[in-house]
Amino acid sequence: MWARVLAALLVGVLLSAALTVFLAFGEREKTLMQYRESHSIERVEQLVRALDALPTANRESFLETAPRLGLKVTTLPEHATDTPPHSDYAKAVSEKLGRTFKVHSLPADPSLCPPSPPQQHNPNIVRLPCEALSITLHDGTILRLTVMPPRTPAPPLRDDFVQYFLLFLVFIAILALIIARMTMRPLQKMAEAATALGQDINRPPLPETGASEIVQATRAFNAMQARIRNHISQRTHMLAAITHDLQTPLTRLRLRLEKVNDSELREKLINDLSGMQLMIREGLDLARSIESSEGLRPVDIDSLLDSVCSDAGEAGQNVTFEGKPGITVLAKPQALRRCLTNLIDNAVKYGHYARVSLTKGKAAGNDVLDIFIRDGGNGIPQELQSKVFEPFFRIETSRSRESGGTGLGLTIAQNIVQQHGGRLQLHNLPEGGLEVQLTLPLPA
Repeated sequence: MWARVLAALLVGVLLSAALTVFLAFGEREKTLMQYRESHSIERVEQLVRALDALPTANRESFLETAPRLGLKVTTLPEHATDTPPHSDYAKAVSEKLGRTFKVHSLPADPSLCPPSPPQQHNPNIVRLPCEALSITLHDGTILRLTVMPPRTPAPPLRDDFVQYFLLFLVFIAILALIIARMTMRPLQKMAEAATALGQDINRPPLPETGASEIVQATRAFNAMQARIRNHISQRTHMLAAITHDLQTPLTRLRLRLEKVNDSELREKLINDLSGMQLMIREGLDLARSIESSEGLRPVDIDSLLDSVCSDAGEAGQNVTFEGKPGITVLAKPQALRRCLTNLIDNAVKYGHYARVSLTKGKAAGNDVLDIFIRDGGNGIPQELQSKVFEPFFRIETSRSRESGGTGLGLTIAQNIVQQHGGRLQLHNLPEGGLEVQLTLPLPA
């Protein structure tokens, strides 16, 4: 965001500076043209009056020595005075000389106009437009006066101008960067707090300082955090209380079932009771996964996975692990162990085996750790992959009540992964089976 603000400020300043330079240069060119036009009229007046005052025999020698910058004077035959109406320039010269001199416009002769500077893309000679006048002196001599166009002023792109402009841009860029950083810093802190909120709902509230708008947004964010914390706490305590209070009567009920004489009935009742106790334990685990007081600390993920896979192997499960030593993540060790255990148990239960591997990657420009758990089952239909994370959801095929489970294992794993700022994804493998991808952020 701060980069966008910086870019917007710089582009705005550059466009304003370019427009200002364009308007200033146009006004400068207009002023110079007006000055040079006025100056050329004064030179025409001086030259004409000097020629009019001189004897006819001396005029040629005077023209050879007189400075006539931008002017070219020749004589015309007397019939050439029959000319079209005056141009604006001819009117201005006539007003300057007075009515004693006759001034008329002449058709421009391109051969008498100066050539433009040679250009690479156009080798042909191009003549610049010029003004031609006929001026009749008091003795009847008619002069042809060709007024060369004034040279267009060069743009002010000198070395010092470029240096000053670059220095101006540097100062503007520094100022824009400071403003952008100052503007975006509160939003960045709020974004970091929102990310941390998903990992620790009990984190300290944001300090309510800064501009009034930032204070208002921070106050609303802190109030939202408090409401979410209270809501989760009430729901967790209610779930924990219900599941905990059910433990005692269920234990008494199990003891009484042992006294049932019908062995077949007793076995069925005990199986139902075991299922209820499993659901209660899973409910307690779900409550703990929602609100965990365990703190984050550095964990060697290779050692943790090796320990989890070794425990699964000792329990008779078909689990293999390909480690990558030296990778450390910030995690809640017990919660992450429970998450990995649930995922590996699911893979073995429904896919007959679990193949666990690690790899480092990139996500949104940050370093992440990907843990892959692959099995050899039937996979999960694409339209149901998002629903399996919902509490008590089961798929009515291999993942059903007959194969055990309460439908809370993936929900608990998802809660734990989200508390670590990670992501849990499911993919059906082309060769068959399901791949669970667990992505965790790596510390900078």
